[in-house]
Amino acid sequence: MRLIIFGPPGSGKGTYSHMISKIYGIPHISTGDILREHILKKTELGLKASVYVEKGIYVPDEIINEIINERLKQNDCNKGFVLDGYPRTIGQLNFLEKILRNSNKSLNLVINIHVSENEIIKRLSFRRVCSNCNAIYNLINKPPKIDEICDICGSKLIQRDDDKPEVIKNRLRVYMDETKPLLDHYLKQGKVVEIDGEGSIEEVFKRIKEAINKFNPT
Repeated sequence: MRLIIFGPPGSGKGTYSHMISKIYGIPHISTGDILREHILKKTELGLKASVYVEKGIYVPDEIINEIINERLKQNDCNKGFVLDGYPRTIGQLNFLEKILRNSNKSLNLVINIHVSENEIIKRLSFRRVCSNCNAIYNLINKPPKIDEICDICGSKLIQRDDDKPEVIKNRLRVYMDETKPLLDHYLKQGKVVEIDGEGSIEEVFKRIKEAINKFNPT
């Protein structure tokens, strides 16, 4: 089972990808997580990527593609994967399709999560992230046990600059501009399933499971 999950910032892509991974026994591949790991370990790819990350600009496709190519070659991907945060550009999409074509495989499904702008602003405005281990909390529906302190490692929680209301609307516009051509491509292939992303985590994940279970992956 080979899946891609799309959704605007704050839609819960990471949470649902992790749940899909656990239920269906396929790895959750987050480009953001892999990139941070490479940078932390100061690998060759990490050193290349850090130059762009430190400047606050997008890491070029060739570096991201190399990271994904390396990850998809690992044995745990033989039975499939769920991609979170990739592809983000037409160049990345074409590269992914080339990888799959060369291994005689194909993408099974693209899950596109919809959440209203007002709901996204509400969610992200109350999101907090651990300054040490990157664990994510929400002051409304997933608060820490101790105010502003991470349950896992005891470090201080912070609000990311890009989670502030004045920045969120621009992030949403950028996301829509980037994602539309990718979704259009997969829509033509009949691989996109639209998911209502509002409601509890359990309610949304039930919708996702129903969508996945409607098809028989090859």
